[in-house]
Amino acid sequence: MPRRLLLLFLILFIAMIGFGITLPVLPFFVERLALDEGASTGTVAFHVGGLTSAYALTQLACAPLWGWWADQRGRKPLLIVGLGGFAVAQAAFGLGTSLPLLYGARLVGGASSAALLTTSAAYVADTLPVGQRVVGMAWRGTALNLGVVAGPLLSGLLARRDWHVDVELGHFVFDGFSIPFFAAAGMAVAVLPLVIASLPESRHAGTTTQEARPTVAWGEMVGRLGDVLVLVLASQAFLALFEAAFALYAGQELDFSLGQVGYVFVVCGLVMAVFQGGVAGWMAGRVRTRHQVAVGFGLLGMGLGGLLLVESVPVVLGTVGVLALGMALIDPSLLTLVANRSDSQAGVGLGLQNMASSLGQVVGPVLGGVLYAWRPGLPFQVAAAGALTLAAIVWQAPSASSLHRAGSTGFSGSSRSR
Repeated sequence: MPRRLLLLFLILFIAMIGFGITLPVLPFFVERLALDEGASTGTVAFHVGGLTSAYALTQLACAPLWGWWADQRGRKPLLIVGLGGFAVAQAAFGLGTSLPLLYGARLVGGASSAALLTTSAAYVADTLPVGQRVVGMAWRGTALNLGVVAGPLLSGLLARRDWHVDVELGHFVFDGFSIPFFAAAGMAVAVLPLVIASLPESRHAGTTTQEARPTVAWGEMVGRLGDVLVLVLASQAFLALFEAAFALYAGQELDFSLGQVGYVFVVCGLVMAVFQGGVAGWMAGRVRTRHQVAVGFGLLGMGLGGLLLVESVPVVLGTVGVLALGMALIDPSLLTLVANRSDSQAGVGLGLQNMASSLGQVVGPVLGGVLYAWRPGLPFQVAAAGALTLAAIVWQAPSASSLHRAGSTGFSGSSRSR
């Protein structure tokens, strides 16, 4: 693995720490601010959902534009912008004393995250030859998932009432719950000079000006990537549906404690982190990309459906591990397909991929909430049926169909290096 990619993965790890830090303390921030303003508990719940959605919606809106910008100007400038924006967003959230400031911080955070996620995937595609891209994308996913796991742990260690820190800075407040956000911002600021000095631009040195700034035919690109984008949206929607519905299901139907629910999400993140770099990387060059995606959807569907058949904590953890393994196979394969099909416009293609992923993260929780209100087990039944159906469709995709592209750029191509 090129050394430059290790620095790139460190950037992503820090960015996902910032995302994970927010999850445990977001309700506290909203409750403190909204209730102080006389809002009801229903309004608090509304703003928790609103702040969560604002992050994903900003990613959705910004990802294609960032991808286009990265193709125009290069990867490194956008990585610097994204890392700097991340630091600002974390510090602003930690100092937040009003709901508008929290929303503003989340919007900046979502835009910065879109820049880092889109550009990092393009950087991997630039750096590695076609046959090794799925391995690079797998390790990229490992860095992301390790950050998501580490974030809540860091938040739990640093966000403490007993620190007895309470400093007012005009309209801002720095207290014990601000510390993890400043820790994440500090990590980004510490790494930023290293990125500026040591991370090379990944665009090929011999690229001409015309090639470096291609005209974007958005319709043509969507048509070229359409089937893969549908799979990206579906996989992320199924995962987000699980994340949204399981906490309710586990508490009301399985009588899990908050700690036990937390263990489930930690296991999910760890399995995805470990197996993206392990199993997915090992399968590259040995298993056709189409089959790898199909097996991933099959495991995802079996895990989602299996949740309705199990009750004890150890068995639930194992079942969640199955669906997480499925996602570990799906993510790097679909990213690689998008990068390969995008050719010289990898930034644009991966921006569209990030947009589809963000849309899935918006649709999934909404669909899960609606189905859960109808019947608690229905979200998992619908998602399991959808995932298993897609597994069968992808597995049987004919080699001569429009899905076929030379080499690993289509579902029927092997991921082996040409």
